[in-house]
Amino acid sequence: MAWMAATVVLASGCAVKKTRVQPAQVPLTLQAATKEQLVGRYNGVAKAITSLNATVTMKLTAGSAYSGVIEQYHEINGFILAERPKDIRVIGQVPVVGKDIFDMVSDGTTFHIFIPSKNKFLEGPANIERPAAKPIENLRPQHLMDALFWPVIASDAPVLFEEATESSSSFYVLTVVRRASESAESRTANAGVAGAQSDWEIARKVWFSRVDLNVARVETYESGGKVSSDTRYNDWQPAGDSIYARQINVSRPTDDYQLKINIAKLSVNEPIARDRFVLKQPPGTELVRVGQDASAGSQH
Repeated sequence: MAWMAATVVLASGCAVKKTRVQPAQVPLTLQAATKEQLVGRYNGVAKAITSLNATVTMKLTAGSAYSGVIEQYHEINGFILAERPKDIRVIGQVPVVGKDIFDMVSDGTTFHIFIPSKNKFLEGPANIERPAAKPIENLRPQHLMDALFWPVIASDAPVLFEEATESSSSFYVLTVVRRASESAESRTANAGVAGAQSDWEIARKVWFSRVDLNVARVETYESGGKVSSDTRYNDWQPAGDSIYARQINVSRPTDDYQLKINIAKLSVNEPIARDRFVLKQPPGTELVRVGQDASAGSQH
């Protein structure tokens, strides 16, 4: 038995402690670009994509605006059809079952939304900004249009250029400014105010990742410096003759919601039949005219 004990001692004495060494992280190489190059890169994508047909998943990550129709689902499936300059249709469906949760369209002037579970058909002006008393009436297909398609930065637009760091990531930021008088709200607010025509305000900020120089974030501003939307873009992939983000996170602070859109399948710049942007009120549904008193609603 003594020899067995000696063997155990020797074996334990010869044990080798293995330590896993974590590989050193290689610093990311930051790319350099001029203001003119970044404006060109942004405008290139903005001009290249004129229409899209996308199969998506959508997830409400914060806020109440969509909660009335999405809250019981962790994530919903859907389809987005959009065509410049202003047409969009968005359909949300129950996962697996495929039953419609909502169907909404906008032509840039008027929006229509059908919500089967509520038996409601909403109608209102696309540019309405006043939050509705009922969160469900804050649904705005035009908000998604603004996230999907960017306006071109005009050649004569004043643009500021800076470097920025956020959460250890490096960015270039283009800040597009405009005269305050260029927005309808400012024309009303500044009517009769001396010197108002010389005021400037931020129109939008475009953030570029310095890792690949792709657009990472676009912030748009209302008159008075209030952020109307803050949209983040990730997973850029080829799309037609250009590129397009496959993950779009839309935040609308004023409208109180954040929506995460993941694109599973995408076709761009293909013709879309006009009737696919038409949504008629189904018989027997309640018509809700958003922006008007509840008494204005009617049964059809």
